[in-house]
Amino acid sequence: MHWGIRPMALAAASFGWIMGLSATPSLAADREPVRLIFDTDICGDCDDVLALGMIHAFQSRGHCRLLAVTISVDHEQAAPFVDAVNTFYGRGDIPIGVVGQGGVVEKSAFLSLVDERDEAGNYRYPHDLISGRSAPAATAVLRKALAAQPDQSVVIAQVGFATNLARLLDSPPDEHSPLSGAELVRRKVKMLSLMAGAFTTIEGNRHYREYNVIKDIQGARVLAERWPTLMIYSPFEIGIALPYPAASIERDYGYVRHHPLAEAYIRRNPPPHNRPTWDLTSVLYGVLGDRGYFDLSPRGRVTVEADGFTRFAEDSRGNHAYLVLEPERRPRVLEALVQLSSQPPCRVEGPRP
Repeated sequence: MHWGIRPMALAAASFGWIMGLSATPSLAADREPVRLIFDTDICGDCDDVLALGMIHAFQSRGHCRLLAVTISVDHEQAAPFVDAVNTFYGRGDIPIGVVGQGGVVEKSAFLSLVDERDEAGNYRYPHDLISGRSAPAATAVLRKALAAQPDQSVVIAQVGFATNLARLLDSPPDEHSPLSGAELVRRKVKMLSLMAGAFTTIEGNRHYREYNVIKDIQGARVLAERWPTLMIYSPFEIGIALPYPAASIERDYGYVRHHPLAEAYIRRNPPPHNRPTWDLTSVLYGVLGDRGYFDLSPRGRVTVEADGFTRFAEDSRGNHAYLVLEPERRPRVLEALVQLSSQPPCRVEGPRP
C-alpha cells in the first residue's frame, strides 16, 4: 500500500489548521447540537465509512451528538468495525445495534480491517465489540435512543437499507417506551435524511433502480408510505456528481500510521479511483440543513414501485422532498465533504514516519 509521505511541517500545519476550525464551531452559538442517529449498511461501499468520519468531525465541532449507530446489513464484522471507528475518534461508548436475521447479507472488501493486528499482537484499531452476533438488535437500540430524547429533536441519517427503520415503525411498546414504533417516531423525530432513490435519468436509463432501495424494496415502500415525519431524499444523482478525490485519501489522512477511513477506501477502490459520495451528502444535510449547499425540490410524495423504481410527485400536503445540486455549488459541497471527513480526531497517535 503506497500512502505518499509528506513533510512533518506540512502535516503539523494542516493538523493545526483543521483543529482550529473545529475549535470555533460556527453553529454552536446558533443552536444546540443535532441529536443524530446513523443507520448504515456499512459493508459493501466505503462512503458509509467516510460519512461516519464526518459525523465525528461534526461532533468535535459542536454541531451534532451521535446517539447511536444501527447497521442494516447482516455481516458479523460490521458492528465491530463501527466500534473500531468510533473508538479511533475517542467515542467507543456509542451504542451500536444490528439488523440480525432477515437483513441483507453482503460481502465486504474492508471490514476485515477490524481483525488486523500490530507487531505486538494488539488490534490495529482497538475495539471492545468483537462480533456483531453479540450486539443488541437495532430496533431495541433505536427505541431506547429515541425514548430518551426531547420531542421533535432527533435527526436520523439513513444511508443504507430501510430494514431497521421499517421494523422500528412496526415495533410494539416495550421497556423503553409505552408508545408504538410509529408513535415514537412521530413524537421524537424531526427529520429523516436518507440516501435512496433516483429522480433523474441516470446514464440514459429513465428507469434506474437505486441499490439501497432494491435491496429491501418492501422496507423502502414502508418508509415512503408510513414514515410520519419530514423525509429528505439524497438521490443517486447527487452522490455521483460529487466524486471524492482520491488525492485526498493519499494526502489528508497521513497524520497517523493507519487510518480506518483511508484504508477502507483503498481496499474498496484503490486510488486513483474517485468514489461517489452518496452517503456523505445525507449526513451533510441531516446535520447542517439549509446552509446553501443544496436546493430542495417542492414538497411531494415518493412512490416505490414493485421493482424498486422510485417516482416523485409534487403534493403540497406531502412530507417528502429531495436534494437538488446546482453545478456551481459542487466545488463548495465537495470541499466541505473532504474537510469534514479528513478532520483528525481530538486524540491521535503520532504521524507516520
